[in-house]
Amino acid sequence: MKPLKQFSIPFTGLKIGKHQFDFEVDNSFFDAFEYSLVKKGNLKAEVELDKQETMLLLQIRIKGTIVLDCDKCLAEFEAPIDVQERQIVKFAEDELESDDLEIIVLSKKESELDISDLIYQFITVSVPYIKVCEENGEGQKCDQEMIAKLESFAVGSQEEKQQQSGDPRWAALKKLK
Repeated sequence: MKPLKQFSIPFTGLKIGKHQFDFEVDNSFFDAFEYSLVKKGNLKAEVELDKQETMLLLQIRIKGTIVLDCDKCLAEFEAPIDVQERQIVKFAEDELESDDLEIIVLSKKESELDISDLIYQFITVSVPYIKVCEENGEGQKCDQEMIAKLESFAVGSQEEKQQQSGDPRWAALKKLK
């Protein structure tokens, strides 16, 4: 993964209280992740950082569209994304791993927080398991020409079934039942 410096929040100079950060997520963001499910998108990430004495509370909202490939007709379509998540960042003397996925533990020596990986994970988790452009909800239909072509290449197509039912050898085998 390439470093995404613009998704880094320097929290050491901030006063205690709430602070707002806005980030633009575009195609170059997804290019930074090697095996990304999403290759294209236009999203806006709004991060509200609540700085406290011993921790940081992040409220993250990601809204926009991503481009996906339809599993049914293979066409590209835009899918809307609207994600709201919360993340807690705690400070420790030495970097310890947290068992809770909602808590990130940082060393007290750290001065900034890179949230590019968080944003990427939240977007990736919101991608539907089955991606069909008809289920997108914006009136988009699957490419019927492509579906017809795919069905013609399918194993056990209608033509093969008709040939099998017309073959007299199959009729003779059915009589043995």
